[in-house]
Amino acid sequence: MTGVAEAADGVAGVDVSNWTGDIDWQSVASGGGKFAFVQATEGTDYRNPRFDAQYGGAATAGLVRGAYHFAQPHESDGIAQAEYFVQNGGDWVSDGQTVPGVLDIENNPYKDQNGKNDCYDLSVEDMVKWIKDFTAEYRRRTGRHAIIYTTTSWWQSCTGDSVKFKSNPLWLARWGGEPGELPKSWTRHTFWQSSDKGTLAGGQNSFNGSESQLKELANPPAEVTVSGVAKSRKTYTLTVSNTGPHPVENVKVSGRAYGGQRVVKAPGCKYSGTAVLCSIAELPRGKKVTFTFTTKPKPKGGVGMNFTVGSVKLTLKA
Repeated sequence: MTGVAEAADGVAGVDVSNWTGDIDWQSVASGGGKFAFVQATEGTDYRNPRFDAQYGGAATAGLVRGAYHFAQPHESDGIAQAEYFVQNGGDWVSDGQTVPGVLDIENNPYKDQNGKNDCYDLSVEDMVKWIKDFTAEYRRRTGRHAIIYTTTSWWQSCTGDSVKFKSNPLWLARWGGEPGELPKSWTRHTFWQSSDKGTLAGGQNSFNGSESQLKELANPPAEVTVSGVAKSRKTYTLTVSNTGPHPVENVKVSGRAYGGQRVVKAPGCKYSGTAVLCSIAELPRGKKVTFTFTTKPKPKGGVGMNFTVGSVKLTLKA
């Protein structure tokens, strides 16, 4: 079918797999499609033979694209399947055109072959652990929170309506005119699959936001986490961690002791009197740097150190 797509809610897009066949991506783009999800893998032994052509074709046509993994949680653990997904097309790249990878977890379609129920014969506890293992491994490898594709009914039945995945964007599958009830982990959906066919190739989807917000999902800002502890009245540690998807450069750490004490030791940093100044030239994704500061405090009274890292202010009170 041809024509201009009108998304049921937000920005229009599609999802495709090997079963969709060869796709005229320029027609998808001219028909109003702005994004595409392409199946990359299933379990740990299947890779979509058309993935490279479909995934690359979507990008060439100017679409934002993302890969998805069809889970087989009864076959192997979540870590193994996340690893297989990342190694076979699901890795996130910082090109401004790629959204995080998707964990597609839904009713078991192979019940006649594998003899498992809709929840793959996993208990609620085991299913939640499987999903946590997959999403945590994906986060560790890419710096991004995987998108979760599911239905509300499956999530309720097979995870006990778990609320442990609020950080993962929701791609809700519900064919019809409105998204309806959401699983308890989410207060809003990010993507919605409203039909398995329509004016564009493959399944019909929408992004719950603007086109600029869709591009922001593909290209998020850097993220640095700051933590610290006062180990004693004279010893303080500060840790700067790159918890986002991009490497960061030239991170400045400034600090000042208070309570009548002065800094006497700060390896890797400059210090004078009560003040310290540290610099991190480069902090790769997933890495962290810890600084240790030693002070000479007064014997009594409240003491501590105040730190500033970018927009973060942190007080360590002994």
